[in-house]
Amino acid sequence: MFKYIIYMTPLGMMYGSAGAFLSPENLVGRSGAKFPPEAATLSGLIFSINKISQESLPKEERDKLQKKLREYLFVAGPFWTNREDDRQNFYVPIPRSKIISKKEVNEWIFDNGKFTYEQQNLENIESDYQWQRVTAWGQPNQLLKENQSVAATPWKFVSQLHPSLEDGQRCVKPKDSLFLEYSVQIPEDISIVYLSNYPIENGWYRFGGENHLVEIESEEITYLDIIQLLEKPVERSFALITPGIWGSTRFSYRYPQQASFPSTNIQMLTDKPIPYRYRAKGQLGRGRYAVPAGSVYVLETPINKSWWNWDEEWFPNEGYSLKRVGAGLCLPIEIKGVA
Repeated sequence: MFKYIIYMTPLGMMYGSAGAFLSPENLVGRSGAKFPPEAATLSGLIFSINKISQESLPKEERDKLQKKLREYLFVAGPFWTNREDDRQNFYVPIPRSKIISKKEVNEWIFDNGKFTYEQQNLENIESDYQWQRVTAWGQPNQLLKENQSVAATPWKFVSQLHPSLEDGQRCVKPKDSLFLEYSVQIPEDISIVYLSNYPIENGWYRFGGENHLVEIESEEITYLDIIQLLEKPVERSFALITPGIWGSTRFSYRYPQQASFPSTNIQMLTDKPIPYRYRAKGQLGRGRYAVPAGSVYVLETPINKSWWNWDEEWFPNEGYSLKRVGAGLCLPIEIKGVA
Protein backbone atom coordinates (compact mmCIF):
# COMPACT_ATOMS: atom_id res chain seq x y z
CA MET A 1 0.00 0.00 0.00
CA PHE A 2 1.08 3.61 -0.43
CA LYS A 3 3.22 4.63 2.53
CA TYR A 4 4.57 8.05 1.57
CA ILE A 5 3.29 11.44 0.47
CA ILE A 6 5.57 13.20 -2.03
CA TYR A 7 5.31 17.01 -2.17
CA MET A 8 6.49 18.73 -5.35
CA THR A 9 6.80 22.53 -5.13
CA PRO A 10 7.76 24.38 -8.33
CA LEU A 11 10.43 27.05 -8.01
CA GLY A 12 8.92 29.55 -10.43
CA MET A 13 6.72 28.91 -13.45
CA MET A 14 6.15 25.47 -14.96
CA TYR A 15 5.06 24.69 -18.50
CA GLY A 16 1.73 23.01 -19.11
CA SER A 17 2.52 21.90 -22.66
CA ALA A 18 5.35 21.52 -25.12
CA GLY A 19 3.62 24.06 -27.35
CA ALA A 20 0.60 23.73 -29.61
CA PHE A 21 0.47 25.26 -33.08
CA LEU A 22 -1.73 28.29 -33.47
CA SER A 23 -5.23 27.35 -34.60
CA PRO A 24 -8.80 28.55 -34.04
CA GLU A 25 -9.14 25.88 -31.34
CA ASN A 26 -6.06 27.10 -29.49
CA LEU A 27 -7.15 30.73 -29.70
CA VAL A 28 -10.20 30.04 -27.57
CA GLY A 29 -8.99 27.17 -25.38
CA ARG A 30 -6.00 25.31 -24.00
CA SER A 31 -5.95 22.22 -26.21
CA GLY A 32 -2.19 21.84 -25.75
CA ALA A 33 -2.17 22.42 -21.99
CA LYS A 34 -1.38 19.51 -19.70
CA PHE A 35 -0.87 20.01 -15.98
CA PRO A 36 -0.04 18.80 -13.34
CA PRO A 37 2.63 16.28 -14.43
CA GLU A 38 1.39 12.70 -14.35
CA ALA A 39 2.53 10.18 -11.77
CA ALA A 40 4.65 8.49 -14.47
CA THR A 41 6.92 11.56 -14.34
CA LEU A 42 7.55 10.95 -10.65
CA SER A 43 8.15 7.25 -11.33
CA GLY A 44 10.84 8.16 -13.87
CA LEU A 45 12.48 10.53 -11.39
CA ILE A 46 12.61 7.81 -8.71
CA PHE A 47 14.27 5.40 -11.15
CA SER A 48 16.77 8.08 -12.16
CA ILE A 49 17.63 8.97 -8.54
CA ASN A 50 18.16 5.33 -7.63
CA LYS A 51 20.29 4.69 -10.71
CA ILE A 52 22.59 7.61 -9.88
CA SER A 53 22.87 6.56 -6.21
CA GLN A 54 23.92 3.04 -7.26
CA GLU A 55 26.66 3.99 -9.74
CA SER A 56 29.43 2.88 -7.39
CA LEU A 57 27.95 -0.60 -6.95
CA PRO A 58 28.90 -3.65 -9.06
CA LYS A 59 26.78 -4.02 -12.20
CA GLU A 60 25.17 -7.25 -11.02
CA GLU A 61 23.99 -5.60 -7.80
CA ARG A 62 22.77 -2.49 -9.67
CA ASP A 63 20.72 -4.63 -12.04
CA LYS A 64 19.24 -6.54 -9.11
CA LEU A 65 18.20 -3.34 -7.32
CA GLN A 66 16.69 -1.83 -10.47
CA LYS A 67 14.74 -5.03 -11.12
CA LYS A 68 13.36 -4.92 -7.57
CA LEU A 69 12.31 -1.29 -8.06
CA ARG A 70 10.53 -2.14 -11.33
CA GLU A 71 8.63 -4.94 -9.60
CA TYR A 72 7.60 -3.09 -6.44
CA LEU A 73 7.41 0.67 -7.13
CA PHE A 74 3.88 2.15 -7.15
CA VAL A 75 3.07 5.85 -7.50
CA ALA A 76 -0.21 7.74 -7.96
CA GLY A 77 -1.44 11.27 -8.44
CA PRO A 78 -1.44 14.13 -9.07
CA PHE A 79 -3.24 15.83 -6.20
CA TRP A 80 -2.38 19.05 -4.37
CA THR A 81 -2.21 20.54 -0.90
CA ASN A 82 -1.72 23.75 1.02
CA ARG A 83 1.78 23.65 2.52
CA GLU A 84 0.86 25.91 5.42
CA ASP A 85 -2.33 24.20 6.54
CA ASP A 86 -2.59 20.50 7.43
CA ARG A 87 -0.65 19.44 4.34
CA GLN A 88 -1.20 15.68 4.68
CA ASN A 89 -4.92 16.33 4.28
CA PHE A 90 -4.47 16.82 0.52
CA TYR A 91 -7.12 17.59 -2.10
CA VAL A 92 -8.53 14.98 -4.51
CA PRO A 93 -11.04 15.44 -7.38
CA ILE A 94 -14.68 15.72 -6.33
CA PRO A 95 -16.79 12.85 -7.72
CA ARG A 96 -19.01 13.94 -10.61
CA SER A 97 -22.02 12.74 -8.64
CA LYS A 98 -21.58 15.86 -6.45
CA ILE A 99 -22.24 19.30 -7.90
CA ILE A 100 -21.16 22.01 -5.50
CA SER A 101 -21.63 25.66 -6.40
CA LYS A 102 -21.32 28.73 -4.21
CA LYS A 103 -25.11 28.91 -3.92
CA GLU A 104 -26.45 25.38 -4.24
CA VAL A 105 -25.48 21.75 -3.78
CA ASN A 106 -26.94 19.02 -5.95
CA GLU A 107 -26.13 15.38 -6.57
CA TRP A 108 -26.94 12.51 -8.86
CA ILE A 109 -28.93 9.56 -7.57
CA PHE A 110 -29.58 6.13 -9.05
CA ASP A 111 -33.18 5.41 -10.00
CA ASN A 112 -34.43 2.40 -11.99
CA GLY A 113 -30.89 1.58 -13.14
CA LYS A 114 -30.10 5.09 -14.39
CA PHE A 115 -28.59 8.30 -13.06
CA THR A 116 -30.88 11.25 -12.43
CA TYR A 117 -30.68 14.53 -10.49
CA GLU A 118 -31.94 14.46 -6.92
CA GLN A 119 -33.33 18.00 -7.32
CA GLN A 120 -34.65 18.41 -10.86
CA ASN A 121 -34.98 22.19 -10.54
CA LEU A 122 -31.23 22.47 -9.98
CA GLU A 123 -30.12 20.31 -12.88
CA ASN A 124 -28.41 23.17 -14.72
CA ILE A 125 -26.18 24.44 -11.92
CA GLU A 126 -22.45 24.16 -12.50
CA SER A 127 -19.86 23.26 -9.92
CA ASP A 128 -17.61 26.05 -8.66
CA TYR A 129 -15.37 23.58 -6.87
CA GLN A 130 -13.38 20.74 -8.38
CA TRP A 131 -11.41 19.45 -5.38
CA GLN A 132 -12.14 18.25 -1.84
CA ARG A 133 -10.09 17.28 1.19
CA VAL A 134 -9.37 13.57 1.21
CA THR A 135 -10.55 13.25 4.83
CA ALA A 136 -13.97 14.60 3.79
CA TRP A 137 -14.44 11.71 1.35
CA GLY A 138 -17.78 10.03 1.95
CA GLN A 139 -18.84 12.72 4.42
CA PRO A 140 -21.22 15.04 2.50
CA ASN A 141 -21.86 17.27 5.52
CA GLN A 142 -18.21 18.35 5.41
CA LEU A 143 -18.36 19.50 1.79
CA LEU A 144 -19.07 23.10 2.71
CA LYS A 145 -17.16 26.24 1.86
CA GLU A 146 -17.08 27.35 5.48
CA ASN A 147 -14.76 24.59 6.66
CA GLN A 148 -12.54 24.66 3.55
CA SER A 149 -13.24 21.04 2.62
CA VAL A 150 -13.79 22.04 -1.01
CA ALA A 151 -11.67 24.23 -3.28
CA ALA A 152 -11.29 25.42 -6.85
CA THR A 153 -8.18 24.64 -8.88
CA PRO A 154 -5.42 26.81 -7.36
CA TRP A 155 -3.08 27.24 -10.35
CA LYS A 156 -3.53 29.49 -13.36
CA PHE A 157 -2.47 29.12 -16.99
CA VAL A 158 -0.61 31.99 -18.64
CA SER A 159 -0.32 31.87 -22.43
CA GLN A 160 2.85 32.80 -24.27
CA LEU A 161 2.97 33.32 -28.04
CA HIS A 162 6.21 32.17 -29.72
CA PRO A 163 6.76 33.52 -33.23
CA SER A 164 9.74 32.31 -35.25
CA LEU A 165 10.78 35.26 -37.46
CA GLU A 166 12.77 35.45 -40.66
CA ASP A 167 16.30 36.83 -40.24
CA GLY A 168 16.25 40.60 -40.67
CA GLN A 169 12.53 40.67 -41.41
CA ARG A 170 9.44 41.23 -39.32
CA CYS A 171 7.57 38.25 -40.73
CA VAL A 172 7.07 34.66 -39.59
CA LYS A 173 9.03 31.78 -41.12
CA PRO A 174 6.51 29.84 -43.23
CA LYS A 175 7.65 26.42 -42.02
CA ASP A 176 7.51 27.33 -38.33
CA SER A 177 4.43 29.59 -38.11
CA LEU A 178 3.28 30.56 -34.60
CA PHE A 179 2.58 28.43 -31.59
CA LEU A 180 1.18 28.97 -28.14
CA GLU A 181 2.80 27.66 -24.99
CA TYR A 182 1.11 27.65 -21.60
CA SER A 183 3.09 28.25 -18.46
CA VAL A 184 1.51 27.48 -15.10
CA GLN A 185 1.56 29.87 -12.18
CA ILE A 186 1.18 28.17 -8.79
CA PRO A 187 0.76 30.06 -5.50
CA GLU A 188 3.81 29.82 -3.25
CA ASP A 189 1.91 27.96 -0.53
CA ILE A 190 0.67 25.18 -2.88
CA SER A 191 2.41 21.86 -3.54
CA ILE A 192 1.53 19.14 -6.03
CA VAL A 193 1.06 15.81 -4.21
CA TYR A 194 1.79 12.22 -5.22
CA LEU A 195 1.54 8.94 -3.33
CA SER A 196 4.31 6.35 -3.37
CA ASN A 197 5.46 3.21 -1.61
CA TYR A 198 9.09 4.44 -1.89
CA PRO A 199 10.41 7.67 -0.33
CA ILE A 200 12.56 10.30 -2.07
CA GLU A 201 15.41 12.09 -0.37
CA ASN A 202 14.40 15.72 0.21
CA GLY A 203 16.06 18.15 -2.17
CA TRP A 204 15.90 20.08 -5.45
CA TYR A 205 15.39 18.13 -8.65
CA ARG A 206 14.81 18.64 -12.36
CA PHE A 207 11.24 17.52 -12.98
CA GLY A 208 9.10 17.10 -16.09
CA GLY A 209 9.78 17.31 -19.80
CA GLU A 210 11.16 20.86 -19.60
CA ASN A 211 13.42 19.98 -16.64
CA HIS A 212 12.10 22.72 -14.39
CA LEU A 213 13.65 23.02 -10.95
CA VAL A 214 11.36 21.87 -8.14
CA GLU A 215 11.68 21.25 -4.43
CA ILE A 216 10.65 17.72 -3.40
CA GLU A 217 9.88 16.47 0.08
CA SER A 218 8.54 13.11 1.19
CA GLU A 219 7.13 11.94 4.47
CA GLU A 220 5.36 8.88 5.77
CA ILE A 221 1.57 8.97 5.80
CA THR A 222 0.52 9.38 9.42
CA TYR A 223 -3.21 10.06 8.96
CA LEU A 224 -4.96 6.85 9.93
CA ASP A 225 -8.13 8.05 8.15
CA ILE A 226 -6.25 8.28 4.84
CA ILE A 227 -4.69 4.83 5.24
CA GLN A 228 -8.05 3.27 6.06
CA LEU A 229 -9.74 5.02 3.13
CA LEU A 230 -7.13 3.75 0.65
CA GLU A 231 -7.55 0.22 2.01
CA LYS A 232 -11.36 0.29 1.96
CA PRO A 233 -12.87 -2.29 -0.46
CA VAL A 234 -14.67 -1.04 -3.56
CA GLU A 235 -18.13 -2.56 -3.90
CA ARG A 236 -20.66 -1.48 -6.54
CA SER A 237 -19.97 2.27 -6.76
CA PHE A 238 -16.68 4.17 -6.87
CA ALA A 239 -15.11 7.37 -8.22
CA LEU A 240 -11.74 7.80 -9.93
CA ILE A 241 -9.27 10.14 -8.27
CA THR A 242 -6.71 9.67 -11.07
CA PRO A 243 -7.38 9.15 -14.80
CA GLY A 244 -8.60 5.64 -15.67
CA ILE A 245 -6.56 3.94 -18.40
CA TRP A 246 -8.07 0.71 -19.66
CA GLY A 247 -7.62 -1.37 -22.78
CA SER A 248 -4.67 -2.47 -24.89
CA THR A 249 -1.87 -0.55 -26.60
CA ARG A 250 -4.18 -0.10 -29.59
CA PHE A 251 -7.60 0.49 -28.06
CA SER A 252 -8.92 2.62 -25.19
CA TYR A 253 -12.00 1.67 -23.22
CA ARG A 254 -14.06 3.17 -20.41
CA TYR A 255 -13.54 0.18 -18.09
CA PRO A 256 -11.52 -3.08 -17.99
CA GLN A 257 -12.49 -5.57 -20.71
CA GLN A 258 -11.01 -8.72 -19.15
CA ALA A 259 -13.36 -11.59 -18.29
CA SER A 260 -12.06 -11.48 -14.71
CA PHE A 261 -13.56 -8.01 -14.22
CA PRO A 262 -16.75 -8.74 -12.26
CA SER A 263 -19.22 -6.56 -14.18
CA THR A 264 -20.18 -5.75 -17.77
CA ASN A 265 -23.39 -3.83 -17.06
CA ILE A 266 -21.81 -0.52 -16.01
CA GLN A 267 -23.37 2.93 -15.61
CA MET A 268 -21.08 5.99 -15.59
CA LEU A 269 -20.99 9.71 -14.91
CA THR A 270 -18.03 11.05 -16.84
CA ASP A 271 -16.71 13.78 -19.12
CA LYS A 272 -15.00 13.64 -22.49
CA PRO A 273 -11.83 11.48 -22.53
CA ILE A 274 -8.42 13.05 -22.09
CA PRO A 275 -5.26 12.19 -24.07
CA TYR A 276 -2.65 10.04 -22.33
CA ARG A 277 0.80 8.88 -23.38
CA TYR A 278 3.23 7.00 -21.16
CA ARG A 279 6.99 7.47 -21.48
CA ALA A 280 9.37 4.70 -20.33
CA LYS A 281 13.15 4.58 -20.71
CA GLY A 282 13.06 7.63 -22.97
CA GLN A 283 10.54 6.03 -25.35
CA LEU A 284 7.01 7.27 -25.84
CA GLY A 285 4.30 4.64 -25.66
CA ARG A 286 1.32 4.54 -27.97
CA GLY A 287 -1.07 7.45 -27.50
CA ARG A 288 -4.40 6.54 -25.95
CA TYR A 289 -7.36 8.11 -24.18
CA ALA A 290 -8.07 8.05 -20.45
CA VAL A 291 -11.29 8.39 -18.46
CA PRO A 292 -10.93 11.69 -16.52
CA ALA A 293 -10.53 11.77 -12.75
CA GLY A 294 -13.81 12.36 -10.91
CA SER A 295 -15.71 9.90 -13.11
CA VAL A 296 -18.22 7.76 -11.24
CA TYR A 297 -18.95 4.07 -11.89
CA VAL A 298 -21.88 1.93 -10.77
CA LEU A 299 -21.41 -1.81 -11.33
CA GLU A 300 -23.94 -4.60 -11.44
CA THR A 301 -21.66 -6.87 -9.38
CA PRO A 302 -19.46 -5.63 -6.49
CA ILE A 303 -15.67 -5.94 -6.72
CA ASN A 304 -15.15 -6.28 -2.95
CA LYS A 305 -11.46 -5.37 -3.21
CA SER A 306 -9.58 -2.11 -2.74
CA TRP A 307 -7.83 -0.68 -5.82
CA TRP A 308 -4.51 -1.88 -4.43
CA ASN A 309 -5.72 -5.50 -4.72
CA TRP A 310 -7.22 -5.20 -8.21
CA ASP A 311 -5.77 -7.59 -10.79
CA GLU A 312 -2.89 -6.09 -12.77
CA GLU A 313 -4.27 -7.69 -15.93
CA TRP A 314 -7.13 -5.14 -15.82
CA PHE A 315 -4.59 -2.43 -16.71
CA PRO A 316 -2.67 -1.88 -19.96
CA ASN A 317 0.89 -3.14 -20.04
CA GLU A 318 3.66 -1.56 -22.09
CA GLY A 319 6.40 -3.65 -20.53
CA TYR A 320 5.36 -1.99 -17.31
CA SER A 321 1.86 -2.23 -15.89
CA LEU A 322 0.14 1.15 -15.84
CA LYS A 323 -1.33 0.21 -12.49
CA ARG A 324 2.18 0.93 -11.16
CA VAL A 325 1.79 4.58 -12.14
CA GLY A 326 -1.59 4.86 -10.43
CA ALA A 327 -3.93 4.37 -13.39
CA GLY A 328 -7.56 4.36 -12.32
CA LEU A 329 -6.91 4.86 -8.61
CA CYS A 330 -10.37 5.05 -7.08
CA LEU A 331 -12.24 5.24 -3.81
CA PRO A 332 -15.65 3.81 -2.88
CA ILE A 333 -18.58 6.21 -2.71
CA GLU A 334 -22.19 6.01 -1.65
CA ILE A 335 -24.88 6.92 -4.19
CA LYS A 336 -28.53 7.06 -3.24
CA GLY A 337 -30.39 4.20 -4.89
CA VAL A 338 -27.35 1.89 -5.10
CA ALA A 339 -27.72 -0.99 -2.64
